[in-house]
Amino acid sequence: MFNAVLITDPARAGLDRATVESLRTAWAGGEAVWLNPGVAAEFALPAVPANHWEVWADLQARGVDLAVVPAAGRRKRLLLADMDSTMIRQECIDELAAEAGVGERVAGITARAMNGELDFEGALRERVALLAGLPEAVIACVLAQRITPMPGGRVLVATMRAAGARTVLVSGGFTAFTGPVAAGLGFDENRANRLVIRDGRLDGTVVEPILGRAAKVQALEQTCAALGVPVDQALAVGDGANDLGMLGLAGMGVALHAKPAVQAQCDLRINHGDLTALLYLQGFSRDDFVIPGGADQALW
Repeated sequence: MFNAVLITDPARAGLDRATVESLRTAWAGGEAVWLNPGVAAEFALPAVPANHWEVWADLQARGVDLAVVPAAGRRKRLLLADMDSTMIRQECIDELAAEAGVGERVAGITARAMNGELDFEGALRERVALLAGLPEAVIACVLAQRITPMPGGRVLVATMRAAGARTVLVSGGFTAFTGPVAAGLGFDENRANRLVIRDGRLDGTVVEPILGRAAKVQALEQTCAALGVPVDQALAVGDGANDLGMLGLAGMGVALHAKPAVQAQCDLRINHGDLTALLYLQGFSRDDFVIPGGADQALW
């Protein structure tokens, strides 16, 4: 058995009953269940429909995400999340580069690396080298002034933790950012690369070995082993080519507002919903959400 889940941007709440009922009727699905009126609904299916992707493309044009997920084992025991352009809106290294006066050059390399056009490790070394001499104090300024959370992130983490899941932020970025971001969003732990700093300035290198695609897979496997659960009990979310390994291995791998090359290799794609979409995919309703206190804008 499967569930077809329809999700849209909570900020516009544009999912109408006619759209849901029309698809449910066409696919001979079960009774529609509204997980959040105007935002998310689902219905049961005996099998994945043959025209799944044609319908997906049609709904994309109307601002609606469609996912067909197995009914069994939907609620996961581990959340493994990328940071840049996933749990936060920005790419931290691009923001550092802007402060160093090489923003356009670094952003171009980042875009190509995240779309799988460049080797991740080599591209990271190249970009970090361009930051040589930048004062360490700039990191705190970038965090405070340039880095903002992706909508729904704190609710996602809090709700999954309340349901008993382990939450891990795993990034090809830097611990100088993942530490504060993980703390602000409520993650249990974080893993990332470490910038080398000498005499209060970035020296243009990163501690080896670099945490890239293989290390994210390793983080998934190690955490599942520590929890005593199979990898199909993990939910992974990311947007870049270095996330593809963990997205493919996890029981639920979600490409969130992802690069074209990443979307092409993932069955679960969220392009309109925010991070709470990952809760709807697991069958949580809006009434199940845990809403943390405090303002998102003052998280770090």
